[in-house]
Amino acid sequence: MDITTAKQRIGSAINQYGPQAAPAIDLVMNEVRSDLGIDAFNELVAEFDLELLYNIAPLESDL
Repeated sequence: MDITTAKQRIGSAINQYGPQAAPAIDLVMNEVRSDLGIDAFNELVAEFDLELLYNIAPLESDL
């Protein structure tokens, strides 16, 4: 997955499910973390304000 696809999928989930979008977003975010890494994951958390809206917190680096 690339970052553009992830953004589209998150946006679609938010538009389609609204406040109940967390499970769909969580699936996308797991794929982002696996494919693109922690930095991309955290970028999306910040961009879509996922921590406040869906309780999806940024990840800390394991370095």
